[in-house]
Amino acid sequence: LRGDGSLSTKTPGSERSDRYVYDPSNPAATIGGPLCCDSEHLAPGPRDQRPTEARDDVLIYSTAPFTRDFEVTGPVSLDLYAKSSSVDTDFTGKLVDVWPNGFAQNLTEGILRARYRDSQERPQLMNPGEVYKFTIDLWATSNVFRKGHMLRLEISSSNFPRFDRNLNTGEDAEFAQRHVPATNTIYHDAQHPSAVVLSIVTE
Repeated sequence: LRGDGSLSTKTPGSERSDRYVYDPSNPAATIGGPLCCDSEHLAPGPRDQRPTEARDDVLIYSTAPFTRDFEVTGPVSLDLYAKSSSVDTDFTGKLVDVWPNGFAQNLTEGILRARYRDSQERPQLMNPGEVYKFTIDLWATSNVFRKGHMLRLEISSSNFPRFDRNLNTGEDAEFAQRHVPATNTIYHDAQHPSAVVLSIVTE
């Protein structure tokens, strides 16, 4: 949140990568969202995401404030070029509407376990240090970003307890005896054009 991450429609150039350390013993907490069944302990719906965004393991990319209303209606996905120091990890994405007063309203989100990047039926562990392309389904939304609001993308590796923690070892959680931190690196340059893909409604 204290960095200089931005979202733009310009083709990326020679931009530096971003990285963070995801530690399964300290996952980013779920705040609102499409939850059900236990609202007493985990309230659903739109909630202020700033407590999560203040973490060092959550990357923040925002547009400039819109100069006029901007509507997004339809499916949302994230093309992400990334590498990890571990053989398996998760990558999460969240689309956020940032109000002029700073309120960061969650809209839609998704997650991908790296070993299932190509197939749900045939998991394949990563080679640590190798860059992969991940496509993360962020489901869909219908939202008008009002004039003065910003569109924001959060990238991390946990959203717990909505999604189970990845222990970064490649083992199934029920059988795993250990967990390890993972240093995850996100690329967004000409060779690795990471992008959030939106359905924009124009007049």
